[in-house]
Amino acid sequence: MQFSRKSFVLAAAFVSLFASAAARADWVQSNDPLVVQAKPEMNQMQAQNPPGFTWARHSTGPSSYELEITPVGGTPTRVTVARNWYLPTKALALGNYTWRVRPAGSNDWSNPRTFSITSRSNVFEVPDNATLRNRILSKARPRSMPASFTPFSTWNYAKRTALESYLSRLGNEVKAQITAVPSLSDSRWSIVISAPLTAAMANQQTDVRQRINEASRQMEAAATMWRLKGEQIYLTEALRRGDELAALNPSGPTSYHNQDQATRQIAWGLSKTMDLLGSSLDGTRKQRWLASIKTRTTEIYNNLAGDNGRLDQYPFDSHGNTSLVFLVLISTLTLGDIPEAQTWFDFSFRAYALSPNPWSGPEGGYANGTAYGEYAAGYLLALWDPLTQASGVNFFGKPWTLGFLDFAMEFIPPGARTHAFGDASETKPDQRVFRAFASRMWSPRAAWYVKNTTGMEDAMSLLQAEYPLPVSYTKYLEPPSNSAYYPSIGWVAMHSNLGSTSRISTFFKSSPYGSFNHSHGDQNGLLLSVAGQPLLVKAGYYDWYGSPYWNDWYHQTRSQNAVTFDGGKGQMVNGYREQLQRNGKITAFTAQPTYDYAEGDATPSYGGQLTMAKRQVWHLRNAGNAVLVRDRLSSTVARTYEWNVHTPAIMQKKDALNVEVSAGGQSLCMRSLTPTATFDKWIGPGAKANVVEDHGAFYQRGNANQTVEYLVLLDPGCKKPAVNITTSGSVRTVTVGGQSVTLN
Repeated sequence: MQFSRKSFVLAAAFVSLFASAAARADWVQSNDPLVVQAKPEMNQMQAQNPPGFTWARHSTGPSSYELEITPVGGTPTRVTVARNWYLPTKALALGNYTWRVRPAGSNDWSNPRTFSITSRSNVFEVPDNATLRNRILSKARPRSMPASFTPFSTWNYAKRTALESYLSRLGNEVKAQITAVPSLSDSRWSIVISAPLTAAMANQQTDVRQRINEASRQMEAAATMWRLKGEQIYLTEALRRGDELAALNPSGPTSYHNQDQATRQIAWGLSKTMDLLGSSLDGTRKQRWLASIKTRTTEIYNNLAGDNGRLDQYPFDSHGNTSLVFLVLISTLTLGDIPEAQTWFDFSFRAYALSPNPWSGPEGGYANGTAYGEYAAGYLLALWDPLTQASGVNFFGKPWTLGFLDFAMEFIPPGARTHAFGDASETKPDQRVFRAFASRMWSPRAAWYVKNTTGMEDAMSLLQAEYPLPVSYTKYLEPPSNSAYYPSIGWVAMHSNLGSTSRISTFFKSSPYGSFNHSHGDQNGLLLSVAGQPLLVKAGYYDWYGSPYWNDWYHQTRSQNAVTFDGGKGQMVNGYREQLQRNGKITAFTAQPTYDYAEGDATPSYGGQLTMAKRQVWHLRNAGNAVLVRDRLSSTVARTYEWNVHTPAIMQKKDALNVEVSAGGQSLCMRSLTPTATFDKWIGPGAKANVVEDHGAFYQRGNANQTVEYLVLLDPGCKKPAVNITTSGSVRTVTVGGQSVTLN
């Protein structure tokens, strides 16, 4: 199992050095779940070297902090910083460390926290701001392009063979879009946006985003073709589209207040096109474009820089985090042209390099689900290629990025027909996105993924990328591990053989993120597929975030393969901070050649309605990849519990303890090994058009303060292995197809 999917604990003796200090209050760890976590966390081996340091702000609001990093047995190093984070510019020596922080000038040190740097900690160094700025300013335009981005006339035979079809495709696209993409003006959008948002306002915001994206792509694609082919038609089109975007009123319908996605896209698109055109952009026009960029980017900067960098303290803002990387890119490409760009750059670049997103820890992953992870990979691809080329900092080499790709390969491997967990998880993955993402890496696992997936990358993206693609230098191919655990998001993947297209895959989730943002009330939830065919599925479909259907069904526990009670009551998914507090946690994980084991505790997610909600899952490779699931539930009042299952085909109830489903040439049998837990179907809300869903549950009654147990065997392929349960004293042993499990 790769390090990026597993946390490691330091020796107990090392931990005991600091046990007494932990007894007092520790101000760096806030009780507010929305506030940034103190990291490195206690006793963790670091995925990245040097690690990033973050902490909650001190209540006195100091102007600076003093951070102390001490190698065990060595001399402390101290640094003073203005914000509540620190990213060293150089890798640390291998070994064990402690860190603590205090408001500068005070003696209010935080508790010391221990961490380790080992040979498995990947080096990712980000120079100081001055060094980065000088590096960027010394690069000739286009800064955003690799050295291999040269005119078509210079291409050799191999490059023409690989890329000429993409060049032709992009050229044809630009020419077709000259008339197909309408000219833009503020008069297109007449509705004034105000609160509360109406359907008409929402529709206008969508139209603004779509039209701006369309026009900015046409502008950048035309500039790319001008750079590669030198034909006047492309320069004329790039200038026309740039003039239209620059003429839009920054305080009008495309303002940051009205449509933040549109205003950042305009500023970024103009910056990128200006960089591509270089000396082909006349001085007068360039100043007009720069004025638009400056006005729009100043608004973005003022929003993010408020409260001394609001994301430093409150990172859970998806739009804010995306705006931050746009600010990084705009400032990178306008250094030397806009005086304020230096301030924007110094504020944003290293803060973004510290943590590209708040939806997982440094080991990678994406708590919002793989569908939103795919969306993120798409825009990161478009933004990181130019950022890496301009700055020399390879964001595709950041350990989090490697873990993020591994996460995608584990939960949407080649052949997967649906996403996993969270909003839009019922949709089909577009593997071209992560395939393109993987192609920017030097990794045996990335190379395996590229080889085992198909699909043409976007022409503009590929033509602007480094040639040959970095993945082509990796000659050794290796599939990811057959099992994976992502501690910071509470996700577990268990595969029979991930490298096989006939794999049996079980996914288990009990997340510290709870039902926050695009996550659902699915703590201790399960998904199961065979050869890419989903057999235990998430019910419902994603219409739009926060819709009545989303609130009443899609987001709720009853639409998941998880436990409800008393007619569908489940985990409490309302509130804001509460969504993070009513969460789950993986409390045990073991990966062995013959079996995988995970345990989750979802008790907090039920908000006091249950006093115990624990699930154990065994993936038994030596028992035909059968999956044994054990739940223990209790409440202070009598309950009828429901062990819910959802399938993409009609289930066949064989008897009170057995049910079977077949779909796409694959089958799954479900057997209750608890005689008192019996199966019945129930009717849910209508499925999406042309989609089949079936719903059912194993029901069981429990008295007040009684621990109720479920023991259910999931049998992929309906192999019907022999099952034997024996008891010796207080120990029970379940033997499935000759493979035994001890119930503790």
